[in-house]
Amino acid sequence: MSFFKTVTSKPWLDDEAAFDAAPGGGAGTLKTKRVGLFIFIGVATALFALFGVAYYMRMMMGGWHMLIEPTILGANTVVLIVGSVLMQWASNLSTRGNMRRAKQAFFAGGFAVLLFLGGQYMAWQELIALGCYADVNPANAFFYVITGLHGLHLLGGLFVWARALLRTVDGADDAAISASIELCDYYWHFMLLVWLAIFGLLLST
Repeated sequence: MSFFKTVTSKPWLDDEAAFDAAPGGGAGTLKTKRVGLFIFIGVATALFALFGVAYYMRMMMGGWHMLIEPTILGANTVVLIVGSVLMQWASNLSTRGNMRRAKQAFFAGGFAVLLFLGGQYMAWQELIALGCYADVNPANAFFYVITGLHGLHLLGGLFVWARALLRTVDGADDAAISASIELCDYYWHFMLLVWLAIFGLLLST
């Protein structure tokens, strides 16, 4: 009889039940996602750093002309800073258990990133209107590539943000929403730091 129970047991279900019953209400899942996010941030940091090094190396070569910086970049930077602050506020509110206001701040933080991406599109349009195409000047090409890569990373963050918003509509528990807010908070700060580095790189040339 014991042999039959051993053969027909489902250890993956038993482990899942043990996990659900563990203290912390699924804290292990959050820790796993947090580690995964930090690994991704490390890889993305290396990628952007390589582009920064390539930017400086190409700048030292011939045919390089100073980039005409779009006028909206300063305002865009402020918008992204506001989005990061709002996301931090949402994280603080969720930690204190004020989920209603945390969700509002979470929505606003994501919406600020949407505004930033809209501003970046306007920056591209401004450069195109001035005839600053990628094949005219290597600085233009680097601007399009680096800001485009940054924008793609932000779109990935917005995908996670949108999924979390849908979960709030579907009535997900506060612990799950709080975990999503925390992960987005980390990511928003990272993308802000990356943009500040990019902005500083553009200003230095």
